[in-house]
Order: sequence, then C-alpha cells, then structure tokens
Amino acid sequence: MHFTDIFIKRPVLATVVSLMILLMGLYSLFGLPLREYPEVSSTMITVNTTYSGASASVIQGFISQPLTQAIAQSEGIDYMTSSSTMGNSTISLYMNLNYDPNAALAEVMAKVNSVKNQLPDSAQDPVVTKSASDQFDLMYLSYNSANMTAQQTTDYVSRVVQPQLQAIDGVSQAELLGANTFSMRIWLDPQEMVAHNLSATDITNALTQNNFQSAAGQTKGELVLFNINADTDLHDADTFANMVVLNDNGALVRLQDVAKIELGSQTYDSNVSFNGKNAIFVGISTTPEANPLTVSESVHQALPDIEANYPEGLDSTIVYDGSIYISSSTHEVIETIAITAIIVILVIFAFLGSIRTVIIPVVTMPLSMIGVCFIMQALGYSLNLLTLLAMVLAIGLVVDDAIVVVENIYRHIEEGKSSKEAALLGAREICSPIITMTITLAAVYAPIGFMGGLTGELFTEFAFTLAGAVILSGIIALTLSPMMCSIVLSQSVMKERLVIVVDNFFEKIKNIYEDKLTGTLKYRPVTVVFSIIILVSCYFLAVTSKTELAPQEDQSSLWVMYTAPQYANIDYMDKFSAPINGIFKNIPQMQDYFLINGMGNVNSGIAGLMLKPWENRDKSQAAIKAELQPKLAELAGLRAVVFELPSLPGNNSGLPVQFVITTTKDFSTLYQLQDRLKRDAQKSGLFAYIDDTLDYNNPELDITIDRDKAADMGINMQQLGNDLSNFLSGGYINWFSMEDRSYQVIPQIKRSYRANPEDLEQYYIETQSGDMIPLTNIANITTSTQPNALSTFQQLNSATVQGVMVPGHTTSEGLDFLRKDAQSFFPKGVTFNYSGESRQQMQEGSSLLTTFFLAIIVIYLVLAAKFESWRDPMIILFCVPMSICGALIPINIGMSTLNIYSGIGLITLVGLITKHGILIVEFANQIQRDENLSAHDAVIKSASWRLRPVLMTTFSMVFGVMPLLFAAGAGAKSRFDIGLVIFTGMLIGTLFTLFVVPVVYTFLAKNHRK
Repeated sequence: MHFTDIFIKRPVLATVVSLMILLMGLYSLFGLPLREYPEVSSTMITVNTTYSGASASVIQGFISQPLTQAIAQSEGIDYMTSSSTMGNSTISLYMNLNYDPNAALAEVMAKVNSVKNQLPDSAQDPVVTKSASDQFDLMYLSYNSANMTAQQTTDYVSRVVQPQLQAIDGVSQAELLGANTFSMRIWLDPQEMVAHNLSATDITNALTQNNFQSAAGQTKGELVLFNINADTDLHDADTFANMVVLNDNGALVRLQDVAKIELGSQTYDSNVSFNGKNAIFVGISTTPEANPLTVSESVHQALPDIEANYPEGLDSTIVYDGSIYISSSTHEVIETIAITAIIVILVIFAFLGSIRTVIIPVVTMPLSMIGVCFIMQALGYSLNLLTLLAMVLAIGLVVDDAIVVVENIYRHIEEGKSSKEAALLGAREICSPIITMTITLAAVYAPIGFMGGLTGELFTEFAFTLAGAVILSGIIALTLSPMMCSIVLSQSVMKERLVIVVDNFFEKIKNIYEDKLTGTLKYRPVTVVFSIIILVSCYFLAVTSKTELAPQEDQSSLWVMYTAPQYANIDYMDKFSAPINGIFKNIPQMQDYFLINGMGNVNSGIAGLMLKPWENRDKSQAAIKAELQPKLAELAGLRAVVFELPSLPGNNSGLPVQFVITTTKDFSTLYQLQDRLKRDAQKSGLFAYIDDTLDYNNPELDITIDRDKAADMGINMQQLGNDLSNFLSGGYINWFSMEDRSYQVIPQIKRSYRANPEDLEQYYIETQSGDMIPLTNIANITTSTQPNALSTFQQLNSATVQGVMVPGHTTSEGLDFLRKDAQSFFPKGVTFNYSGESRQQMQEGSSLLTTFFLAIIVIYLVLAAKFESWRDPMIILFCVPMSICGALIPINIGMSTLNIYSGIGLITLVGLITKHGILIVEFANQIQRDENLSAHDAVIKSASWRLRPVLMTTFSMVFGVMPLLFAAGAGAKSRFDIGLVIFTGMLIGTLFTLFVVPVVYTFLAKNHRK
C-alpha cells in the first residue's frame, strides 16, 4: 500500500492529522509576542566622566586614554569611540549584535573600576550606563506649565514623574532633556572679593566648612533612645546669603557681601521647545532586550494615573512615540495577509471554475498559516514584521502543493476514472514531486537561517517560518488533499458550465503551448545561445544596479541635526535656531515639532518634525525632506541637515554616511585630510549634505604662569589652579538639602566678569603675605584655536566625514566614492573605517550574495540526492538565471535597489522557480519509464500535462504578491521591494522555464527508458 493510500482509505485519520495541526497552531498563536523585528539585542555601553573646567587635552590624556585602554580588553565589542571635550569624557562601546548586555555591562564596570585610582582626584567617578544603541529614544514626553517656573516644573517631573516612568519594566532610562534642575548658584563678584581680601578658594572653603551634612548619631538613656540631628547644613538662598565667610576682627563678612546668591539652575547650557513654547522633555529609552511595543503600552497605561496627580497648570504631551510606526506597519502586513488570501482564492477559482474544487487547495491556507505558529512558538519566535511578511508569501506558496494534487487527480477523473480511483492513482503519481518540491523550497531557506550578522539575526525567523509553512502544506497536500479529492471531486463537477468553459480554455492554451514548444525544440541551439545571453546578463544587471542596506521607510517623522560654531553658547543657539520653528510651522503636513538646543554639546541641537499619519497627508516623508533641506541650508549661523530614522535595528546612530578616518598622527594632520575629503565629496554631487566632526574652531585662552615670580610671592600651582577652577569651571563643591532632596552648590564668577578674555585681568590671587594681586601680574594670557573635540575610534585619533545622500543615490554609492577618494591621497599611517549605519552596510555587503549561491548549492545537492543524478538537477536549475534576470530588470532601471529585502526575495525566487522545473523533469522521467518514450517526446508530453498547475501556481504567487506592490503606509517600501522581485521574477522566469527547461532536458537528461 502506498503512503497516500492510507489517508484516502481512512478519511477520519486524515482529518485528525489536520485538526491536530490546527489546534496546536491556534493554541500557540495567542501565546506569540508581537514585536517590530525579531529580538535583536544591540547594546551600547556609555562611560561618562565629568572633570569640571578641565581642557579637552587634559580629559583626553588623564581620563579617556586610561579608560579606553582598560575597557578595550572587554569581550563582545564591535567598535569603541571616545570624545574628549571641555570638562567631559564620553566613551561609547557598541557591542556585537545579541551579545549579552548584562555581561557586557558587568565586564565594562569591572574594567573601569580597575583604573579608577589613576583618574584625577577632582574628577567625578565614571558613570557607566547600558541602553539600546538606537539613535533616538522610543518615546518623548513634553512638560510645560503656565503656573510654575522651569525649575519648579523640572523639580516636579524629576521627583514624581521620572521615578514612576523608570520603574516600568523594559525602560532603561527616563532622561530629562532641557531640564532646569535646582541648584544653589553662588555668583562671585571679584571686585567685592578683593575689597574684602578674599580669594575664590576662601569662598569655597567657607562653603565646605559651613554647609556640612552631619551624622551626629544618637544618645541612649536607661530606657530611652534619641536620634540626633544637628542643623549644620544650609537649606535656602537666605541662609546661604547670611553665611559668614570671614571674621575680620569682629567685622563679619557674609557671602552676600561678595556674591549674588540665587536658587537657580544646575546648567544653563540646554533648552527645549515644543511647538514653539518652552518645555521640558522626558526621553524614554528601552533596555536592549525589551519589546518596544510592550514598553510603549505600559507607558500609556501608567500615564493616566500619573497625570491625575499633576499640580494645576501642568500639561504633558506625548511628542513622539516610535511604537505607532511599529503598530501601524504590523497592522498593514496583517491586512495584506487577508487581501492576499482573497486574491489567491479568486485566482484558483479562475483556473478551476468550481467552488467545490477550490475548497480543497484553499483549506491548506488556514491550516498551514495557523499550524506554523506552533513551530514558531517551539523555536521561541515572535509575530513581527518579518514573520508576518513570511506569511504573506506563504499564502501563495502553501496552495502550490495542493493545487498540483488536485490538478493531477482532476486529470484522471477527466479520463473517466472514479473519484476514489483517481485520488489513489493521482496521489501516488504526485507524491514524489510533492516531497521533492517541499524539501527543495524548505531547504532554500536553510542558508538564511544560519547566516551571521544583522541579516541572519533578522531573517532567521522569516526563513524558518516560511519553511515551516511550506513543510506543513506538503504534509496537508499528501494527507488531507487526496482524501478531500476522493470525496469532493466527481464527474458531476466536470459537467458544470463554468468548469467546461475553463477546461476548454486551458485545453486550447495547452495545445498552443505544445505547438510552440515543439517548434522551439527544432531550434535548440538558438534557445541555448539565448539562455547563455540571459545568464551573462544577470551579472551585468547585478553589478550595475544600485545597492543599499535597506529601503528608507516612511516613519512619519523627520529629524534635523544642527551645529553652531564652537564658541556658541545657549543664547546663540536659541537665537539662530528660532527660524526652524517658522520653517516647521509652514509645512502643511506638520503635526508637531520640537527643538532641543544643547544636545550633547552646547553648540549642537536636534529638532524633530512629526508628520501627520500616512492617510492624512498628500506628500511622502521623502518628498517633504527634499523640500526641507534647501530651506535649512539657508539658515544663518548654523549648519543643519534633515535625515530620516534608519529602517533597521542595530548600531546605527548618527547620519547614514559615516566614514571614519583614523591615525596615530596629530589632529592637525587629521583635520587637513578630512577637510580635503569633505571638499571632494561636496564636488561629487552625490551628497545633499556633507560635514565632518573635527573642526579647529574652538577658541582657547592659554595662561602661561611665570613660575619664578609666583614662587617668589608664595603662590603655588595647586592654589592657583583651585582659584581658577572655583572662578570658572562651574563645578559643584557640595550639596544642600531642600524638601528632603539634595541639590548642588555651584560657585562661579558672575557672567559679566567672564564675557571677554580681558575680564581675566580682574581676577585676583592671594599671595603668601595675604595680599591680593591681579592674575596678570604672574601670568601671560594668549589665545589659540584648538580642535572642538579630541575623538578616537578603536583608540586611534579619528575624525568622521558624515552626510546624507542626494535623493536617487544610495549610501553605498557615497561610501564607495569616499573609499576610493581616500585611497588616492591618504598617506601611510592613515586608515579608514565605518560607524553607525554605514558599518552595517559594509558588514552585510557580501553576506547575501554568499547566501544566494549557497542556497543554489543546497538545492542542487537536494535534487541530486532525490534524482540520484548529477545531471537532472542541472536541468532544473537552468531556469534560475531566467527568473533572476526578470527580477533584476526593474531593479536595474531604478524601480528598487539591491538590498536586504530584495536579496531575500531573490533567494525565495530560486526555490519558487525550481518547483516548476521539478514538475516537468519528474514527470518527463516518469513518462520515459512508463511509456518508453524518448527524452524529446517525454518532455513535450510532461510540459503539456504540467502546464496548467505551473500556470496556476505561478499566477497564485504573482497575484498573491500584488498587494505588496500597491502597499502604502508604514513599512510599504520593504514590502514593495520583496514583492517586485517575486512578481517580475516569477512572470519572466515561468515564461522562460516553460521553453528553456524542455530544451535543456533533451540535451542533459538521462535515459530512463526500460
């Protein structure tokens, strides 16, 4: 008894198998998590160290260098950068994809602690944080109040809102942006200080001694215990003002006599506005392993309870929520699944003409689609954009096997056999091809599942979900479909009027095809030459097509990065960034907008333009971006660029193009090289915006001490350094308590005495004799220009040329130009590297090509094992370049690019098109054996018999992906790219297959006659 006979003779068994698949799938479906992408952990570890007042060179030599040297020994680092600026060291470590973030954090902290004793005593302890390496936070919340000051609003948000948001599972940090945190500002007046014979060190010593948090302890009596609280610290501006800083023979000098005291802000170097009004932002970032959809949902659930306790006049708004795009794109794909299913059903009906007959292949769809959820859950997968996209493609694939079964059994019924007899005979004939086609199509995805890098991490779930659905469809086609055919199909079905019309139509098509194929076989050399031309053209089509990592998706948001000269302060930023508000306000598609000045550095800013939903605007994000960049280019006093968020997860912070120049040479040499590279890039016309990160525009005052003169007056360098630091650094010296929270005490010279270099002449230093002398008596003050930041990449001095491409040009083109240009003039000892999205692009560049050829090899080996022949697989694979050529033509003419999605589409196409070849070759071999025909006659008969199922499966797939071609809204571009490849590849590939495979068969097929 043949395997398939069991299920035809035992219909209950066949039904039970399918019901088990359905039940397990339904149970698993409701347990699968919903995400944007498969879980990809892209971790960034940041080590931030503050040394107030220290120059960039001091930060680089005494903080960044020892820290990076120690941290570099940690495992799992993809690349490491550092930036040393005035008063701050920032080291960023981008970990390898899916490297354990907790292990990374622990190891980095251990390395930092190992060298902490080498850091300057006055530097604060390094702060090590872990976060996802996304460029922007998942959500931004805006807070403003008509009744509270900026400091009061910040204080409320930091006391009440921030802790509740950070307690939400999956939230890495709820960071305050534009915060005006309370601090006690001591604005020193150097003229009053010298009048009272007080130095800056005297003031800070007095503050340290008189604002002291005591821990007095407790007293214990015989039966009672008393805790002791000694009021040795200060709590408000009045108590600070009345604090005695000098007792001059009974004449008390108070702090208010030499300084202005106010409850001010901790920093005045950042500012935020939302829709043109001042605001405070809370940026919510996720942990690397968190699900953004779950985190966003949790935040939305928590906000009503938080808002219920707001003081009167405080308002909050969700400015940006990245989960909206994720949810919208997911819903779009789910809708596509439904539309595709309807289209495929209609296509099958058009080919069969009977509703009863259509039910048989159509029932395969829900069984395979739901059943695969059990496989997904068993493998730990999720419902995400890629697994859902796999289901869209699976709809056209899973009906193929059932269609072939139905068509073959239907053919035997047409010949006069009974339904059961036809089912038994037809299932036996088709069993081997079904198994071969199923294994082949499933095997084509195996190389994807075992790829490394971002492509492998993202598309493993896609590949195995699609392979699982195909395997289930094969099982159903060999168990349930033959049984249903034996019950549903009958001679009466063929007598239906529509069925007769359809059968007659396809009989005519079959006769026409048979005539054309017979004619083609008379001119076999012509077909072979034509096939070789097509094969060669694939190479030229591929190398001349534009490439990119992924298509740019419309996420309903545009972002602007802008920088001012290094000398710019926050007032400069507020003044010259104000026109951006007007530009945004006049964009009809605008929904909300915001500006953050002082983002990272005081002379840098980020602006966000939130667009209306896709259905409520008539222009795409790309079109608005193209209109916006020229307006931003005209801004006075700023360099600004508009860019879009990257479409894929991973270590992709910054602008799309990031070309890093590295060297051991000095920064002056580095500046000259990057400047030439930038100028060449500007002349190329490829870049809409090009800039570099290294500028020699940081004005610096160099104070050269006459050490002999200072020593003669009893002034040591420690004393001098402390006085200057207390005057100018803006660093805190201790803390004060207010309403059970601690805030910084920051002494600093009045702004009016630090506006110009000449103001240093009014700074006085105390001599050993107690006299006050001007700083200029022992120091010579000169000016110089220094780099804006001392940056390193992998511990080498670095500068980054970064930019955005002109519409119509890809990141790959930009990187190719920069690489070739750099190689033409970079001297020995200067190298280059890539960061951010560009690094992903270079790392993933050849992986898809390797996987594509590996998929072909896998299919060849599977077919060789099946046919027990090395030649038969060659016949089948001859149709692959035909379909690839068809897919590359629209890419080459600019309808798409070669990217991660179109690459996966090409691999899918290989499996799809080989199914046609398997059908023709398998039946031709069988006809040779059964009817003792020559290869020529056998292949004509086989191709004619298989024409209808080949066309049916082709059009099911072609029309099934049409919703992807007309996709709109979130995630539409990636769906379009994969749909375009399959649509054109299947159409053109099938046409060639029907004529080329039979010709090749006559040349290469073994003699299977008895």
